[in-house]
Amino acid sequence: MKLKLIVSGLALAAAMGQSAMAETVRIAEHRQARIDAMNAVVPALEEATGVDIEVVEYPGPDREYITKLLTELSAGTGPDIFSLPSSGEIVDFASAGYLTDVTDMVKGSEAWSQMYDIAKDLSVNPDGKIYIMPVTLAMQQFYYRKDLLEEAGISTEQPESWQDLLDRAIEAKEKTGKYSLLMPMGVTWGGGSYIESFRLLIAQSSTPELVNEDGTFNLTSDGVREVFEFYQSMVDNKLLPVDPLLGPDPWVIPKYEMFPDGELLITTCGSWCYIFDWGSQSKTPIPDVENVVGTWQVPHVNDGDTHVLVGVNHPWMVSSAAVDRDAAVKVLEAMGGIATEVSYAQKSGNLPARKDAIDSPEFQELTPLVGLLDQLEDGVSVETAPGFSTVMEGIGRGTEAILLGNADAAGAQQILIDYVKNTLGDDMVK
Repeated sequence: MKLKLIVSGLALAAAMGQSAMAETVRIAEHRQARIDAMNAVVPALEEATGVDIEVVEYPGPDREYITKLLTELSAGTGPDIFSLPSSGEIVDFASAGYLTDVTDMVKGSEAWSQMYDIAKDLSVNPDGKIYIMPVTLAMQQFYYRKDLLEEAGISTEQPESWQDLLDRAIEAKEKTGKYSLLMPMGVTWGGGSYIESFRLLIAQSSTPELVNEDGTFNLTSDGVREVFEFYQSMVDNKLLPVDPLLGPDPWVIPKYEMFPDGELLITTCGSWCYIFDWGSQSKTPIPDVENVVGTWQVPHVNDGDTHVLVGVNHPWMVSSAAVDRDAAVKVLEAMGGIATEVSYAQKSGNLPARKDAIDSPEFQELTPLVGLLDQLEDGVSVETAPGFSTVMEGIGRGTEAILLGNADAAGAQQILIDYVKNTLGDDMVK
């Protein structure tokens, strides 16, 4: 009996200890703008849930952030709630068992009925489950220096094809002597070589799907070849600066120095660029950015059909190893509110996943973003499947080979194919 009492006492103490630990939900966040956005809404989240929240700062660059998360999660530790940059990482974290299925909570939440249809579609994992709360969306397209192109007598009309875009950039280079077209390439840009670059073009190629019905990867397609050929044309025509793309922080010089200084005229970017890169939250703002910088949708390779590319942007999820999953899920549900979406729009320039966020007076003040919302539902996206992080890495390697002059388009495509086969197995590429 005494032994039973001791065991029961230890069990009770352990339960009480776990309960005490569970009073605080730890949220991982990285990059100062995002940390500031989360800290701004923590008091409201705590009041709504009755749960104490601790925001834990993680390494800034996505590549380092993901590495730290993987190290901790594989050890059964880490934050209770965290985000991931794109669906490519989400599907692999889910497959590895690191994420909590929150399908019922998300679909039953107040936020679900208010979400854009594309946000709902993007929330569903290839296995049919939902692991994320899509607080913000990323809408990407081409951003150009309208003032400088008009000054040089270059058309700012929407390009109707990839060749039309290339011709426009070649003309701009010849007339101004400036670098005229940048798309992220190379290994050190990390997931950006796919997220902010390759996927915009593959979605508008002649074969826009990278995933076959059986979950294998369609990397031998004409569309993949067309994208690498576009990159080769940019490099061959010296439209983009090569050296910065090979450095440790390849986005800094072209995005935060050359574009604001007018030394780069066209680049891919997302809604955040109007706020974080060149707007109110920028260290190198472009005066009157809303009128000086214009946008083009991504043209189709041939036929004049244009679209923006839409994806979930750093959606939040609950770790399967969360100390108290119920408390973490409760906080995750509260994070789907308008206040969180508007805070991230203000600090980072992300677009809200909820349609009713447009009614927020604070969001209405972000006039460059308000004007983008009507394009969301016409956006396109690219499906992913388990193993997609490997595809993203292979794309970085293939594009870097083009940058270095070590491969042409066909060679870069083969680098991608070989990397995925060597990592995932020959049968994963068809």
